[in-house]
Amino acid sequence: MLSHTEENYLKALFHLTTENIGKNKAGTNELAAHLNVKPASVNDMLKKLKEKKLIHYEKYGKISLTAEGKRKAVDIIRKHRLWETFLYEKLEFSWDEVHEIAEQLEHIQSAKLIDKLEKFLDYPEFDPHGDAIPNAKGELNIQPRKTLSEIAIGKTCKLIAVKDNSATFLQYVVKVGLGISSKIKVLSRQDYDAIMEIEVDGKRSSVSQKFAENIYVL
Repeated sequence: MLSHTEENYLKALFHLTTENIGKNKAGTNELAAHLNVKPASVNDMLKKLKEKKLIHYEKYGKISLTAEGKRKAVDIIRKHRLWETFLYEKLEFSWDEVHEIAEQLEHIQSAKLIDKLEKFLDYPEFDPHGDAIPNAKGELNIQPRKTLSEIAIGKTCKLIAVKDNSATFLQYVVKVGLGISSKIKVLSRQDYDAIMEIEVDGKRSSVSQKFAENIYVL
């Protein structure tokens, strides 16, 4: 059985590689930044994961998941996103509240419970933040998508997911008037700092490049 920390590392590696279309390896510093830990801590954990044959890794090299590592990562992500959906749809938690609670619930080991949870929710395909939920076979429908920062001036797009699931960011998204499936028109972009002016339901807002890079659109 894996520790909670080991599971968190596998999940982070999956986000940085498999879910990041066109990329299948991550760097040590990149992983440390994603998990908000020191690089020295990452090196110790990578040794453990390599010994368990869950990652491919050589010192100072890039990291990738083995087939078994990917299977375990997908299982954790499936549990996390099903719990988020349950909390949001059935217990009426807001979308900025569910992530932290699901971080705790994702470590429950009962496969029977998760299968029954999925059935109870009628086999949802996406969680409240727009992320695809893996099915019981581990299949994950990763959609091609762009960030809002990539959309040209004058174009309209649709919000399909968010990259940052933190409560502060999600509350800001709501304040701007956005939610899943919201239509966004890009009105302008400053050359100096890439601040964008957008329009949502007739309301204009100025958002930073960092904000735009955390919004996934189609």
